[in-house]
Amino acid sequence: MWRYVLKRLAQAVPTVVGVVLITFVLFNVVGGSPAAMVLGQNAGARSLEEFDDARGYNKPLFFGRWTATRALEAVDFSDAPPSVRAQWGAGESGPLRLADGEALRIPFAFPLPEGETWRLTIEGRGTGFPRHGNKSGRFSTVWKKVFHGVENPEFRAEGGAVEIERVRLARGTRHVLDSQLVHYAGRLLRLDFGTSTSLNQPVGNLLRAGIGPSLALTVPILIVELAVSLALALLCAYRRGSWLDRGLVAVCVALMSVNYLVWIVIGQFVFAYKLGWFPVWGFESWRHLLLPAGIGVATGLGVNVRFYRTVLLEEMHHDYVKTAFAKGLGPGRVLFKHVLKNALGPVITNVALALPFLYTGSVLLESFFGIPGLGYLSLNAIHSSDVDVVRAVVLVGALLFTAANILADVALAWVDPRVQLS
Repeated sequence: MWRYVLKRLAQAVPTVVGVVLITFVLFNVVGGSPAAMVLGQNAGARSLEEFDDARGYNKPLFFGRWTATRALEAVDFSDAPPSVRAQWGAGESGPLRLADGEALRIPFAFPLPEGETWRLTIEGRGTGFPRHGNKSGRFSTVWKKVFHGVENPEFRAEGGAVEIERVRLARGTRHVLDSQLVHYAGRLLRLDFGTSTSLNQPVGNLLRAGIGPSLALTVPILIVELAVSLALALLCAYRRGSWLDRGLVAVCVALMSVNYLVWIVIGQFVFAYKLGWFPVWGFESWRHLLLPAGIGVATGLGVNVRFYRTVLLEEMHHDYVKTAFAKGLGPGRVLFKHVLKNALGPVITNVALALPFLYTGSVLLESFFGIPGLGYLSLNAIHSSDVDVVRAVVLVGALLFTAANILADVALAWVDPRVQLS
């Protein structure tokens, strides 16, 4: 068994690497600018640049020597709107044309820090030379100038006319591996999930603080729901076709038909607010968990009872069950010792799929009842665009799914000798 576990752990390494890459791409590439999401679309260039610099978002995504900066957005004169062209002194369409002796002043959004390396790239064509101070570069297709922290440089055409099509500014990095992906992977190896932008606390501390309330809510729900669902499913399977079986199936369908949110609102309003049997909000004692746990169990019974009933009914049709009853064995012994034991495979698989959610908690229950678990934390992080918190919860949940699959395989081999681990 241990050999199999080690083999599965080795096989899980590429899966973990894939999960890390997927989460990185989703949040750093597809998700847009984290600075703009947190600070707002109307934030100034300097504020956005400082946010990116503090968290490493101004580094290249994967690898590279140069990266973009907000001090100067790339300007394409051929496609730029009239407002941008007017800012740069170009009133007509097409490339920006500089006659002999005319100057182009580069408007930076803020002074560049001294001592850092910057690269200004001017793309265009012409017969002259663009000059910057006492240094000049030949202007053919692309003219590049590397410098250290200047403010609003001025380029002048000398010796002929030039046509400038595009101007870009890049910020130098220490080396090609000084990138967001490398730093992200390095932090994960140190179990450093970053810092929450909304709470200004390490994400690891927030996860450790939220796991206790989440487990206090979800573990009882899983245990009670599993026990009650199996008991009712066994009763339905044994009394299949009877009024009891039809009645329980009808109740399960009703539980499945009503939205989860409706049960939460009705339960909280009736039992907590009107009757006053339970606290409405908070996490001060075990009494605060009774109502949300009860709602979680009740809403999950419909799906689980129907699923386990189907599994048990299929097992009841086997010949060994008929033989056991023919030998005079009691219903309890047949159902629990034979039927349930042989039907544990789908039960274990279903429980294994639910295990990762024990960690991540219940978003709706924790939010409506004020339980400071990971579900509540995740919802607040989404509302405040707290990228590091959301990314950490997604990543940990994905890793837990991998671990749950390994545990399910081991558990299946333990309860069923027919399953061979290889």
